[in-house]
Amino acid sequence: MSPRRTARCPRCQQPVRLDTSSFPFCSKRCRLIDLGKWFNEEYRVEKEEREWIEGEPHAKAQSRRERSRGE
Repeated sequence: MSPRRTARCPRCQQPVRLDTSSFPFCSKRCRLIDLGKWFNEEYRVEKEEREWIEGEPHAKAQSRRERSRGE
């Protein structure tokens, strides 16, 4: 018999078996608390701000709008 592998719940640090349906969380409650933090923007995925490069489609659209407004 092989030993059961476990990890820690990212929310409460309780041990979690790798074969549970709530993995990586220990319970539905911890899963929902984590989801709520994402919805409330307490967690964020940082993204790199890109400079607008001439020739890219969104840069061309911007230029057309500026020309149509006389800018």
